[in-house]
Amino acid sequence: MSNDFFHSTLGRSGLRTYRLGLSASYRPGKKTVFRAADAGVNFFFGFGIDTQMTAAVRDIVKKERERYVLATGAYNLIFGYPNLRRTLEKRLRQFGTEYIDLFLFLGVMKEKELPPTVLEQLCHFRDEGKIRSIGISTHDRKLAGKLAAEGMLDTLMIRYNAAHRGAEQDIFPHVKAHNTGIVGYTATRWTYLLRPPKVWPKDSPVPTAGQCYRFVLSNTDVDVCLTAPRSLREFEENFKAVQAGPLSGEEMLFMKKFGDAVHHTKKWFM
Repeated sequence: MSNDFFHSTLGRSGLRTYRLGLSASYRPGKKTVFRAADAGVNFFFGFGIDTQMTAAVRDIVKKERERYVLATGAYNLIFGYPNLRRTLEKRLRQFGTEYIDLFLFLGVMKEKELPPTVLEQLCHFRDEGKIRSIGISTHDRKLAGKLAAEGMLDTLMIRYNAAHRGAEQDIFPHVKAHNTGIVGYTATRWTYLLRPPKVWPKDSPVPTAGQCYRFVLSNTDVDVCLTAPRSLREFEENFKAVQAGPLSGEEMLFMKKFGDAVHHTKKWFM
């Protein structure tokens, strides 16, 4: 199946997905999750403690499990690795499903936090059929690029937005070698892209959340861009804005200029 602005196949997993995915980290309400599904969103990211997501997804997947792409995972604890088997079984119970489409080892900050034993366990779960594809989330672009080039993982969840465009050099050139899927998050850079930095000219326009999502989705190397609305109203606004399609050339220049201003304002947070 061919890809377009709204739909993609998540790398070599073969999973067909709507390119705007939903996270319920900010507890937007169960109605928001149901509304997203009704609107055509079929990529849901949840990690157990976001009970609104788990409760809604349990109901959603009962009828058409194959239609939905469920992503979840276990967090890297830094001071000790989680019991991946126990976490996987817990997620299966929480979401009321026999398999997880994408299981991620979350929060990898450095290469040493991804030992071979973790990769071996993830591959074993995939071989068992309880996981369809495996991946990690990381801010370490060099590590992500290396993993993509080596074909170690099916999917990478990475930070990518108008202020953080380094993935365009460090990661995206490597994904085609093994058809590695890309899930982008922090499209608004934790809302920093929605308000003017001190260096931005007074009374000049600032991006909307919709423009931030469209910036990410305008890059064809990104399969899914996560949105984490705080309410049903925010979801409706974001979803409607994305229907405008890719950014125009003028909009893209504006987003990059604003992103550069945001990026250079608070280097400690980069």
